[in-house]
Amino acid sequence: MTWLPIALLAVPLAGAVFLTPRQTTRFARLAGLVFSGVTLALALILAAVFDYGAAARAQFQVDLAWVPGLDLRFHLGVDGISLPLIVLTSLLTFLCFIVPLAGKQGSPRAFAALILLLEVGMIGTFLALDLLLFFVFFEVVLIPMYFVIARWGGPGRRRAATKFILYTLLGSAVLLLGLLVIWSFTGSLDIVALASAGGAGMSPVVQILAFVAVGLGLAVKVPMWPLHTWLPDAHTEAPTVGSVLLAGVLLKMGTYGFARIAIPILPDGAAAVAPWLGALAVVGIVYGALACLAQRDLKRMIAFSSVGHMGFVLLGLASLTPVGINAALFGNIAHGLITGLLFFVVGGIKDRYGTSDITALGGGMLARAPHLGSVLTFACVASLGLPGLAGFWGEMLALQGAFDPAEGLSRPLFLVFMAIGGIGTFLTAAYFLVMLSRVTHGRASTAAQGPFGDVARHEWLAWTPLVALTLVFGLWPSALLTVTDPVVRTFLGAP
Repeated sequence: MTWLPIALLAVPLAGAVFLTPRQTTRFARLAGLVFSGVTLALALILAAVFDYGAAARAQFQVDLAWVPGLDLRFHLGVDGISLPLIVLTSLLTFLCFIVPLAGKQGSPRAFAALILLLEVGMIGTFLALDLLLFFVFFEVVLIPMYFVIARWGGPGRRRAATKFILYTLLGSAVLLLGLLVIWSFTGSLDIVALASAGGAGMSPVVQILAFVAVGLGLAVKVPMWPLHTWLPDAHTEAPTVGSVLLAGVLLKMGTYGFARIAIPILPDGAAAVAPWLGALAVVGIVYGALACLAQRDLKRMIAFSSVGHMGFVLLGLASLTPVGINAALFGNIAHGLITGLLFFVVGGIKDRYGTSDITALGGGMLARAPHLGSVLTFACVASLGLPGLAGFWGEMLALQGAFDPAEGLSRPLFLVFMAIGGIGTFLTAAYFLVMLSRVTHGRASTAAQGPFGDVARHEWLAWTPLVALTLVFGLWPSALLTVTDPVVRTFLGAP
């Protein structure tokens, strides 16, 4: 089964090459469905044959010479923290081809090819077991996403795309510097070997410097406050599919890097920087919630909500405990499902109303389009962390991790972080409930009068899997936690 990781990269890459400029929108969408559907099937096969009894071990490894003169290797593999993200990525990409392609402003073939190239980079990031290979895949996603925003986005698309690429390229330069520091002191780029060594060969000072460099590079992609300012513009201007993949997967590449590289390879650096990481995380939680309360555009509000939700993920990572890091990994998946659903729904609303401005939308959506209003309500209550839905567990467990942080971290300080994070949960509920009261309840405004369709068949097909998985992981969180926990405990040396 070592062919599976190669196939997961080869199929979407072949799809991107297969598409030609002469193809119609319908054919491009069909080709995207076929190639992304095969990739999803491969990811499900991977999940079916994965040995869950050895989730802490990298499985299906491919280890080939890449650049022999520099001892660079094409090393791929899957373990318990990468498997859920690979399945999530393939699922969201497939669902993006179910909805109509955003091809009015350019070639539908180019749009579909860029989405498939994005899939190659995203899956490759989660498969990579070599530091340089991780960096290469980490960078592959930037150019396709830049063109998705710049060519098919809203009126401010070029400014948003430029801001996105400048921020992320700057972060990538710092990330590369940190990875080179690790290589220069250890002589290895193998992620598995470096994680097993646990920082051997690097002094505490070197680990701190490397962790800061790697952490800053990853934090831009998360994005962590105050490095988040590219995100609202990118989300607001991106087409629906771009927003879904940006929020659902690209943000997770940063937090995955913390769990895969920064914390296990640089444990002394992680312990030294954790209080600062926790402080920035809780600032992001509160800032994101307050910013959401001030927004008048649905897409921009959801973008700022991601800053807060990813703050909980970072808080879990900062605790350096099995509970906290498992919370972060669970929160990654929950946020990908729920926020992906939110952007799909808001895209549907914008298609109908011609706007995502809350004031222009008015109220009465539950009366005029009960199914659309109901799905929006479900996604919002899932995002605010209602018990029984997936959004609850990541935030609750992150706060629990802060309640009892790792040995050597200041418990009083992390209790303060926990209290501030708890305030953030109330603010999160506030901005979602205020928005729902303005959009789904009351009477429809004059601007919203006229013919208005409810949820279409293709939308049900795209949205139902996300609704179902949000319920499944909310009611059965161990389905994810039992997969990630062995890896986390191995990284932390916990029993």
